Amino acid sequence: MEPGGGGGSCCGSSSADPRSTFVLSNLAEVVERVLTFLPAKALLRVASVCRLWSECVRRVLRTHRSVTWISAGLADAGRLEGHCLVRVVAEELENVRILPQTVLYMADSETFISLEECRGHKRARKRTSMDAALALERLFPKQCQVLGVATPGIVVTPMGSGSNRPQEIEIGESGFALLFPQIEGIKIQPFHFIKDAKSSALERHQLAEVGLLENPDLRVVLVFGYNCCKAGASDFLQRVVSTFSDVNVILAGGQVDNLSSLTSEKKPLNVDATGVVGLSFSGPRIQSATVLLNEDVSDEKAAEAAMQRLRAANIPEQNTVGFMFACVGRGFQHYRARGNVEADAFRKFFPSVPLFGFFGNGEIGCDRIVTGNFTLRRCTEVRGDDLFHSYTTIMALIHLGSPK
Repeated sequence: MEPGGGGGSCCGSSSADPRSTFVLSNLAEVVERVLTFLPAKALLRVASVCRLWSECVRRVLRTHRSVTWISAGLADAGRLEGHCLVRVVAEELENVRILPQTVLYMADSETFISLEECRGHKRARKRTSMDAALALERLFPKQCQVLGVATPGIVVTPMGSGSNRPQEIEIGESGFALLFPQIEGIKIQPFHFIKDAKSSALERHQLAEVGLLENPDLRVVLVFGYNCCKAGASDFLQRVVSTFSDVNVILAGGQVDNLSSLTSEKKPLNVDATGVVGLSFSGPRIQSATVLLNEDVSDEKAAEAAMQRLRAANIPEQNTVGFMFACVGRGFQHYRARGNVEADAFRKFFPSVPLFGFFGNGEIGCDRIVTGNFTLRRCTEVRGDDLFHSYTTIMALIHLGSPK
């Protein structure tokens, strides 16, 4: 989906007004102004008209550098033709104004990944179907890196505006896709470490290749363990995180059910494997902070107090994304039959920041704030093993710099 070049004149139809033909063939300022109103897919199509238009498309795409998201909630669910996230992405991707370079998506594991009967020689057995994940991957540009996970529940902000009320969807068909364009001065890298029964060692070069070690610009790591119910999986997750947890970075994440997509892999995913995936964010313009809502936070007032701590980090709201990684034991039941308590508390203090995340099987993070000069402040002294929790919620902010 790279913009194409080529010679030839623009708008070469003999019936065209010669004055308009001249303008659209020679005046880049006018062409760029017109192209500004087109979504990215349409821009890539018109880029092949002529060299002038191709150059204008490149310049226009460079101005579209804000994070975009596509979300699907309960209102989109309930149809028979595939998962709601796949349907909504197929429709909405036509209108997206950025060219995504990295995609992080999350979907509910109950309906996104299915178990189907497989007849063996001796007995019937079950296998996991990744049809929805494959359908979703095909919708994005080939050069786009896609990381997808399936979790018990989803936290999502409806499309249209960052000020929309985020939703905690603990049960039901739902999901979201966060689309990150190429942003000047910022590098986003996916990583994947698979638990190997024969060797527990992680080589330093493996961590360095994905920006987790020997990287002075590393600022934030989102990290997710998958298939953590299997023997040794939790220990492997802790071992991976401990290799970079003492670095001066923000850490946030948790344990999910399944890894559903990782397009950087050269071979198909082994759905029975266990491992650790995530995204590393590097760049001096990045600012970030996290807070931990422990098991004692069980009412609206206490949840808002945690948001006040996060607000004290003074992270700019523009070009910022919020993340919420909560235990499946929290939510509606934890707050005495009141839903959406933590997401609403976040919205109260961050009225224009979209919030995304999941209800999972364990949480990773702590109270941690990085200031403008990148000096780490901790609300408590945190050891590596103190980053892992249950019955808690991690709230995080990632600011990707002011759009230029």
